[in-house]
Amino acid sequence: MSAKIGILLANLGTPDEPTPSAVYRYLTQFLTDPRVIDLPRWKWIPLLKTMILPKRAKRVAKNYQSIWTAEGSPLLQITKQQQRALQTYFDNENLNMVVEIAMTYGNPSMESAVKKLIDSDVEKIIVLPLYPQYSSTTTASVFDAFAHALKTTRKILPFEFIHSYHTHPNYISALAQSIKARFKSDEFLQFSYHGIPERYEHLGDYYREHCKQTTLAVVDYLGLTENQWGMSFQSRFGKETWLQPYTDETLAQYPQQGILKLAVICPGFAADCLETLEEIAEENRDIFLQAGGQSYHYIPALNAEDAHIQMMAELIKTKLSLPKQTA
Repeated sequence: MSAKIGILLANLGTPDEPTPSAVYRYLTQFLTDPRVIDLPRWKWIPLLKTMILPKRAKRVAKNYQSIWTAEGSPLLQITKQQQRALQTYFDNENLNMVVEIAMTYGNPSMESAVKKLIDSDVEKIIVLPLYPQYSSTTTASVFDAFAHALKTTRKILPFEFIHSYHTHPNYISALAQSIKARFKSDEFLQFSYHGIPERYEHLGDYYREHCKQTTLAVVDYLGLTENQWGMSFQSRFGKETWLQPYTDETLAQYPQQGILKLAVICPGFAADCLETLEEIAEENRDIFLQAGGQSYHYIPALNAEDAHIQMMAELIKTKLSLPKQTA
């Protein structure tokens, strides 16, 4: 393959530092995206800046401080590991690829990543949003950010946009193998996905269906029975109804139902981040144990595992009509 192809790995984003000011900047960008919060701007923006951000930035900064590493944000650190691993994979295959990363919010920005690829003289760009299940709040936001980045140049290259991969065989296999390596036969397996307002579903967002399809595919692969697993949604925000059942409320009820040993996985996350490392691994663990649970552990995201990197490569190669390799 002589043509140089640019690969763009896109994820949500992270603040530059675990400080209230940095978190304030990050959350401002995130929560003013109409894909995320679709309330009328005249109503939402004043409320956000005067009531929500001043308090939320301080609280979220403390949460980030609890997971921050010497290398910085876990999300950014892991995404860089994925970038390096995928670049090595393509180099070993003698494929003329350049892999860059971009965050929808924060740094490295979508604009900077697109500029790097164009400056590298790539002839085509393939965008891979690191969201297995489509949602207008995530995948569509990546598309918006990518399209906006192209507004700054007259040199719009041919591009491919990978929409979703919620039932891709290599993704399901990687998830299932990761679970098998960490899941005990006497545990209950909880699939927890990031929530979205229920209203968005009524407006056409089919995210819940993608989550169901992922869950059922993994359950079928593992051969689990109905009384060995559950599915729920985490991280609701505001007063309106979000997709249910809610993870925190569900976990609080489990001990009363005789479920005392729990393993939780978040298949919607390609890289561990604040939400998985703090909310799921810590906050929800406390909720479950305080309600009478005996044991609880979080099964990490696929991160930079070999099977995950190969799955990304296979997704990308389908856009090139190149020979596929089996897992």
